[in-house]
Amino acid sequence: MDLWYSLVAILVPVTSLLASAHAVLSKREPRSATTWVVLIWLLPVFGTVLYLLFGINRIRRRAHALRRIELSRYQSPHNIDVSGLLQRLPANRAHLGALASTMNRITARPLVAGNAVDHLVDGEQAYPAMLEAINDARQSVTLATYIFGNDRVGRAFADALEAAVRRGVEVRVLIDNAGERYTWPSMVGHLRRRGVSVARFFPSFPARFIGLNLRNHRKLLVVDGRIGFTGGMNIRQNHMLDSGRRATRDIHFRFRGPVVRQLQEVFYEDWLFSSGERLEGRRWFPELEAVGDVVARGIRGGPDDNLLKHQMALHGGITCARHTIRVVTPYFLPDSTLAAALNLAALRGVQVDIVLPAHNNLPFVHWAVMGQIRQVLGYGCRIWFTGRPFDHTKLMVVDDCWTFLGSSNWDPRSLRLNFEFNVECYDPKLATGLAARVNTRIAHAHQLTLEHLNERNLALRLRDGVARLLMPYL
Repeated sequence: MDLWYSLVAILVPVTSLLASAHAVLSKREPRSATTWVVLIWLLPVFGTVLYLLFGINRIRRRAHALRRIELSRYQSPHNIDVSGLLQRLPANRAHLGALASTMNRITARPLVAGNAVDHLVDGEQAYPAMLEAINDARQSVTLATYIFGNDRVGRAFADALEAAVRRGVEVRVLIDNAGERYTWPSMVGHLRRRGVSVARFFPSFPARFIGLNLRNHRKLLVVDGRIGFTGGMNIRQNHMLDSGRRATRDIHFRFRGPVVRQLQEVFYEDWLFSSGERLEGRRWFPELEAVGDVVARGIRGGPDDNLLKHQMALHGGITCARHTIRVVTPYFLPDSTLAAALNLAALRGVQVDIVLPAHNNLPFVHWAVMGQIRQVLGYGCRIWFTGRPFDHTKLMVVDDCWTFLGSSNWDPRSLRLNFEFNVECYDPKLATGLAARVNTRIAHAHQLTLEHLNERNLALRLRDGVARLLMPYL
């Protein structure tokens, strides 16, 4: 017995020391490293076990092991460099060449020309277009979604996917492990019974438990490798405006042209990670022709080797802006560096408009927003609150030329923990159309000022201040 006590007395501090050393060496954020070290030593054994389960990023290691997409896929006659981009932009937007150069270094994917992009407003426009594409599929359908609702919209997609399978189309559906729990019963079993090939992101226990806080928040639909959809919409009835008080506004996007290959590549990587199946050949990756004038690039974000890429893209857009920055997001919890960048842009004379929902679907997040928003109100940024229905749109437009769209929110979860996918687009026509839509929302919104913020009673300010403390975990 004395021997066992001696072994425990030696092993516990040694394992705690090793776990602490790993946290100090591997965690990028000092606050995160400090939290883990304190937890490891305050809760001997239990703290070390928690760190082994939740603190070590195994996603990055497995991503390196599985990512074997041939470099030839990145070679395309539609790839362009910064000088080629500048030839396509108006002379008064040449400064965005610096942004394109920055993004070249942030992401491994090239800019590709020859794309057509359509914005689809709310479920009333997006879902019929997506269902039509699935119904017309002849080769393949790949669909990744955070939430696949077991409701009238979800069942309509299930019908279309089942019909595609019966026509001989190869169909693959990826649903996030955490997002699956938003609806009951889950659509995973429902789709499998219909003959649809489905996988969960983090497919098995204990991986599902370990990865519960790391969510695949991407929304991707690619049909025949030629037409792609992405944006902020889940497959869910709430995105239909006739769904009552829970109705949710949003803008989704349809892509045609060479950039669709980049959407498909991201799905392929996630599918390979989740199922182990490789998707190769022209059924999934056909040759794509130029069909429009938009220069675009897909950008992955996530807690693997893509950590902070979306945050750096936001910084790049803010820093390069000379005239206007328009931001629409449902969850606005920028860290101090993003807030400072927005303030500096406003001080340079850039008009900065940030459009947020007045009534959030997550009340505690709205409280945190109200507790944090003061940091961008003192230097000229304008905050606009829109009324119901809740606005889930995720969009940034800079100088009526650069658009950053996709699944990312302006909060720590999206920018650090979630797997996200956005697209940057260089095109004045697309950006001007979206800017006009943002301006319409601003025209029907009310502006928040520091005076309004200070007039709120003490109880509300205390509530919001406490919620703000939880910002890294929301």
